[in-house]
Amino acid sequence: MQPTPRTNLPAPPSDGPTSEGSRTLDVSAASRRVEALLFEMRKVIVGQDRALERMLTSLLCGGHVLLESVPGLAKTLAAETMAKAVGGTFSRIQFTPDLLPADVVGTRIYRTSTERFDVELGPVFANFVLADEINRAPAKVQSALLEVMAEKQVTIGGKRHEVPMPFLVLATQNPIESEGVYPLPEAQRDRFLMKVVIDYPAPAEEIEIVQRMGTEPPSASEVISLEEIQVLQAAAEEVFVERSVMEYAVNLVLCTRTPENFGLPELRTYIELGASPRASIGLIRAGRALAMMRGRSYLTPQDVFDVAPEILRHRLLLSYEALARDIDVETVLARVLSTVPAPHMTASHGDGGPSNGAPRPIVGAVAGAAPGDPWHGAGTDARPWVADQ
Repeated sequence: MQPTPRTNLPAPPSDGPTSEGSRTLDVSAASRRVEALLFEMRKVIVGQDRALERMLTSLLCGGHVLLESVPGLAKTLAAETMAKAVGGTFSRIQFTPDLLPADVVGTRIYRTSTERFDVELGPVFANFVLADEINRAPAKVQSALLEVMAEKQVTIGGKRHEVPMPFLVLATQNPIESEGVYPLPEAQRDRFLMKVVIDYPAPAEEIEIVQRMGTEPPSASEVISLEEIQVLQAAAEEVFVERSVMEYAVNLVLCTRTPENFGLPELRTYIELGASPRASIGLIRAGRALAMMRGRSYLTPQDVFDVAPEILRHRLLLSYEALARDIDVETVLARVLSTVPAPHMTASHGDGGPSNGAPRPIVGAVAGAAPGDPWHGAGTDARPWVADQ
């Protein structure tokens, strides 16, 4: 969803929860609220439409984001702007080689006046946590984030302390430096729902950046509350998923493990390790949030296709042969996404399909397809993903 900026902000919807005991909004109201949030962020951030949309998608589905770009492309500003727009607390942790785990999660301090230990909570106890240049700290410090990212809690002195909700970790890393850098291990990268790569702005966008920031930099205002964010998260979980779309997401992940089964035997020598089941779950979770942002109550293959690069790119481990041949992850993903067939969806006409009006998959027949196989005989409306998009 990349709506054209408008001068009139969408008004807060008057329709609240659907019932007294429900905390979910209908998709049209949810889409309007997210559009208002996105528009407020665009008052500060110029361009980077895909990155902003993916950050909001991760927020709505409760995932964490790994931002990668060269310095100066507003990664920190984007995270801080999102926190201001939703009225959440924001904490920035500058990762350095001398950082300790206690500097991140907190520790126990002995008070001589009371002769007991008190717990000092660390900076991770905020709604939005920016782990700036996370790859500059050693593995011991990086692993301090694992529990709080997965369990939304920290254990200090044998007692659990829950972080405020909603909770989102945005980690940044610089891809151009190698000295004094500790690359994230594969297991830790897998904990991030998305890896968003930010590129340089277009010339017209850079002129707008200079114009905005050269005089009085704009600042975001709160347009939505934390309680509404939690309602939107609950609404995203209600998005309907057709089984065929779920199988399409799983097939994308399977293709990274056994590409020869999908007509891509040449990729077998380039992929050392494919994506984990977390990728399959992430495709559906992120796809649901994106579908809700686009005003739909059902998930389509296009939604899964659109979030697939961010879900999969940090979960693939390439072989030495791929590195020797100068083949990167973006090239491999482009081949996977343009090869794995997606089900072609058509509108349901009351023929026993989903009650919420979601489209039904059309299963066609192609040469060599197994009888009754809904995948090798499915058409696709997906477009090849371009790496520099």
